[in-house]
Amino acid sequence: MPERNIEFGKYGASGIKGYEAAARRLDALAGFIATPITTRRGLLARLHYLTRTPHARQAARQAGLTVTDRTLKAWLEGRRNPLRKNLQNVEAAYRAVRRHNVARYLLARLNRQGRGTRVEFHPLNQSQVDGPRQRVVTYRTLNVRHWDRIVEAWAAEDEAALDEAWVSDATVDLGSEWGQYEYVTNIGFAA
Repeated sequence: MPERNIEFGKYGASGIKGYEAAARRLDALAGFIATPITTRRGLLARLHYLTRTPHARQAARQAGLTVTDRTLKAWLEGRRNPLRKNLQNVEAAYRAVRRHNVARYLLARLNRQGRGTRVEFHPLNQSQVDGPRQRVVTYRTLNVRHWDRIVEAWAAEDEAALDEAWVSDATVDLGSEWGQYEYVTNIGFAA
């Protein structure tokens, strides 16, 4: 694709891919449990979320939580503590199930019946780039109306699809300068 950066940061610019910043913002909007999983409270909150209904248990199993019901009961009662690997599995399953559950709600809020959502593009950081090599990249805003593929890729945790959807459905609408916003310091929007 034209204007895709091949050697980003070669002269000292810093930033992250636009789709990564958008995924971080969607994660913030999803409202994950803030308490770390390494604490008893954080573990219990995640386990209750994953085991409160038969549908939630099935979704957790599909997301990769493959421990037995007996083990889950022992964790919930505090008789046993999960190993580090199992903590990671619980966290991954929780995030996958939460994303899936919140995706439909976020999509409706972001699309706003075809009106879309205003997105802020904060340009990359060029403070470490020599003066002659710096580009003029300004703060931009854009109304993104099509969030379907973006939210779907985010919910599936598919980075390649999210990158493609972000460029095709959001960034390219910036016009001929869209390649300057492949890397950013932040993406801002609300739902």
